Amino acid sequence: MKTPYLEINLSKLHNNAKKLTSLFGAKGIEITGVTKSFLGAPQIADCLFSAGIFSLGDSRIKNIIRMKEAGVQAPLSLIRTPSLCDIHDVVKYADVSFNTELTVITALSKAAIKQKKIHDIILMVEMGDLREGILRRELGATIEEVLQMKGVRLIGMGTNLACLNGVKPTKYNMDHLSRLADTYERSYGIKFQVISGGNSANFDWLFTNDILGRVNNIRLGEAILLGRETLSRKRIDGLHSDAITLVAEVIESKVKPSRPEGETGFDAFGNTPTFEDKGEMLRSIIALGKQDANVAGLTPMIDVDVLGASSDHIVLDTTRTPLHVGDKIRFNIDYAALLSSMTSPYVNSVYIENSTQIAGG
Repeated sequence: MKTPYLEINLSKLHNNAKKLTSLFGAKGIEITGVTKSFLGAPQIADCLFSAGIFSLGDSRIKNIIRMKEAGVQAPLSLIRTPSLCDIHDVVKYADVSFNTELTVITALSKAAIKQKKIHDIILMVEMGDLREGILRRELGATIEEVLQMKGVRLIGMGTNLACLNGVKPTKYNMDHLSRLADTYERSYGIKFQVISGGNSANFDWLFTNDILGRVNNIRLGEAILLGRETLSRKRIDGLHSDAITLVAEVIESKVKPSRPEGETGFDAFGNTPTFEDKGEMLRSIIALGKQDANVAGLTPMIDVDVLGASSDHIVLDTTRTPLHVGDKIRFNIDYAALLSSMTSPYVNSVYIENSTQIAGG
């Protein structure tokens, strides 16, 4: 397999998804598997579905179209407020969309009527993290207008926390979300099918509270793919944290000084590097750089140190673990590194199932 590539172990992902489904299911919460970090790859989507995650969500309509056209069986939700330019495709391909703007919902209504469909929507509520969401004081008026529209059906409410400003899901804000659902159901004589309470940052809330209120849905990406929750980045017991790893190849390995020679200024990215004089060391270069992955999110799985990176190269101190040209080195990755490497056209994907390698896109 040509390097660099992401090695994606479908058996480990299946295990993660199955255990999380059981864990959350015991609390009465269904999981929507978030597919954006792997671009809606049907191999992974089908893996999650077979493990019991029967709802998938993505922030980009292009990924939803990819899954729909590949025959993925799960209902598909657009979990970012739709762009007006995508309205036709949202109604055509997404079963549900998350919304915050009446202008957009009006456009969805018109498109759904034209396509002779009923499009389900979930209203996202601002609960403190200041990313997307309808202000709580405006929620009632928004619901009232939406209920009068044809072609769309209001099936629930949701919120998002921790992604932009790190606001934690707590008993206070989750209970508040439940109270809002109760209030507006009574006010308008409706029943919400879905109360979507958040994402992989909700683990502390889930396991420190016996009463979870109305929340019956959580959107999980990182927990499934990398086996950890997002507030502390701790590994979740029983989950694989190495289901997806990044593999790169050594293209140079030479003994060189640890300090550069000559006057120094900014590097290629406008930074001023600092250097520790460690004498001569074995310095190995791998064919991977900042154009391919978020280098700060890479952790070598052998005893070497990352010295620095440019757009096309990562330089390693391999003195303790000598490497040679052609050797491959494997990295654990964080969520930012997964997003960037999966998106890079220069990084391939290889799917592993029961020790069998399957070529991927």
